[in-house]
Amino acid sequence: MLIKTTKNSLLKFNSNIRHIFQQLCFISRYRESRKLVSYFRKLFYGLLGMRTGKGTLLSSVSITWPHQVSIGKKCILEKDIFFKYDGIWKEGPSIIIGDEVFIGKGCEFNINCGIIIYDCVNIASGCKFIDHDHGITAGQRIGLQPSKKKEIIIGEDAWLGMNVIVLKGVTIGKGAVVGAGAVVTKSIADFEIWGGVPAKKIGDRK
Repeated sequence: MLIKTTKNSLLKFNSNIRHIFQQLCFISRYRESRKLVSYFRKLFYGLLGMRTGKGTLLSSVSITWPHQVSIGKKCILEKDIFFKYDGIWKEGPSIIIGDEVFIGKGCEFNINCGIIIYDCVNIASGCKFIDHDHGITAGQRIGLQPSKKKEIIIGEDAWLGMNVIVLKGVTIGKGAVVGAGAVVTKSIADFEIWGGVPAKKIGDRK
C-alpha cells in the first residue's frame, strides 16, 4: 500500500513538473520573445512613419506604405497581415485602427480611400477589407476604367468572423456581429447580426 501511494505521489510530482516546464516554455516562447520581437518591429516601422500605441503586439506584417497605418494602444496583431495602401505616395494615415483591437492571422487591408476601425473590435483570421473596385462599362477594358472608392468604417466592439469580406462604403455598427465567410456589401446597424453571401440580417443581439 505504501509503495503504491509513493508511486502515485511520484507520478503526480512528475506531472506537476511537466506542467510547470510547459508553462515556462510557453511564456518564454510565445509571450516574452514575442514582446521583444514586436518592440524592434515597431521601432523599425516607426522610422518609416507607422504609428503604434503602447502595449500593442505587432507580429510579422507586410506593408506597402507604413506611414499610411496608425494602430492604437493594447492591440494584438497576429502573423501575415497585409496592409496594402493601393495607390501612389500621399499624406496619411488612411488605415486607422483604434485601441484594444484584435486582428487575426492572414487579414488583408486593400485600401485606397480609407478605413477606420474603432476600439475593441475583434477581427478573426482571413478577413479582407477592400474600399475600391473597377468600373464595368461595356466596350472598355475593365482594368483601365476609373476606380470607384468609398471609406469603410467598423464600429466599436464589432465582431467579424473568419474570412469575412467587407467592400467599399460599408459601415458596420457598434456591437454588430458578422458571421464567418460573409461578404458585406451593405451597411450594418448597431448590434445587428448578419451572415451569408451577400450578407443579410439574420438577427439582433439582445
